[in-house]
Amino acid sequence: MKHLAAYLLLGLAGKAEPSAADIKKVLSAVGIEADADRLSTLISELKGKDINELIAEGSSKLASVPSGGAGAAPAAGGAAAAGGAADAPAAEKEEEKEESDEDMGFGLFD
Repeated sequence: MKHLAAYLLLGLAGKAEPSAADIKKVLSAVGIEADADRLSTLISELKGKDINELIAEGSSKLASVPSGGAGAAPAAGGAAAAGGAADAPAAEKEEEKEESDEDMGFGLFD
């Protein structure tokens, strides 16, 4: 990921096709050592390709991936409202007890 991030930063800076040396320079500026194998794979995979087109293509593919969970929220919310109303005071007491730091021997502002 760090190699790709450096590649994208160089692309934003105006380099159409950053070289391995360019990417190593960016990574070394923040104290990261580049992995030669991953770097050569990245350069070979992206050679001759427009990064903006690749991002647009990837975004369209992600749009078709189901995110899951959107339909479950209303069902869980309804069940919690119906059955959880009686347990609310007990849950609040337990939460207050857990948040108390008296048994730990110190406080946040001691």
